[in-house]
Amino acid sequence: MNRREFILAGGAVFAAGLSPKLFAASPTSNQIQTHSPSGDQTQAPLKVLALVFDDYETLDLHGPLEMLGHLPSVEITLIGPQSIVRSYQGPRVVADRLLDEVVECDLLLVPGGMGTRKLVDDARLLEWLKRQAKVSNKVFSVCTGAALLAKADLLNGVSATTNKMAYSWVIGLNDKVIWQPSARWMDDGRFLTSSGVSAGIDAALFYIAQTYGEAQARKIEALTEYQWNSDADKDPYAVIS
Repeated sequence: MNRREFILAGGAVFAAGLSPKLFAASPTSNQIQTHSPSGDQTQAPLKVLALVFDDYETLDLHGPLEMLGHLPSVEITLIGPQSIVRSYQGPRVVADRLLDEVVECDLLLVPGGMGTRKLVDDARLLEWLKRQAKVSNKVFSVCTGAALLAKADLLNGVSATTNKMAYSWVIGLNDKVIWQPSARWMDDGRFLTSSGVSAGIDAALFYIAQTYGEAQARKIEALTEYQWNSDADKDPYAVIS
C-alpha cells in the first residue's frame, strides 16, 4: 500500500475522534466550507501552479505542496523566470514553465522569501501576476508572497495577512489592503494569504478542508505527522500593537 492509498483507506480512524467544535459554523471569513466530495478519485485533478524565483523560502513552497500533493488527484506545476531556480537555503528546483505564459489553474501558490525584496520592483513579474490571477480560481500566498500580490494591486480591498516579522515592510507597500496583524491566515474570496513560513502548511490544510472536506485534511495531517493549527485566529506570532 502506497502513501496515497493509506490516506484513502485510513482516514476514518483519524477523523472519528474530532471535536465538532473545530469546524462549527462561525461568522469569520475563515469558515470552512466543503465545495466538492472528499476522496472522489473520479473528479478532475486539482491543478496547482506554484511560482518559484531565486531566494524563495524553501518551506513556503514545499510545505504547502507536501500537503496538496497527498490529495487523491492533483497536478503540480512550477513556473518561474528561468529554468533553474535557487531557494534561499540553497537547493534548486527545475521550473516546468516560464513566465512568458499564463496557465489556467485551480490554485496559484505564491511563496515568500528574501527574493521578494527585489521582486516587488520587478515589472515583468508583477505584470505576469496580474495576468495569471485572472485565470486562477484561487490565489494563495505564503509569508511575504503577499508583498508581491499587494504590489501588483491584486489585494486592494481584500483582508490579507503576511509574515509578522516582515509586517511593517509589507503593509507599507500598499495601504489599500485590509491588513490583518493577528491572523495565522486569511481567506477572503479568491485570495488566501498566510503568515510566516510554516503558516503556509496550516493554510494549505485549511484549503484542503474547505475544498475536499475536513476528513481529507485530517487524513493528510495524520499521514505527514504534522500538528495542524486549524484556528486562523490563533497566531502565536501576531503583531502586538
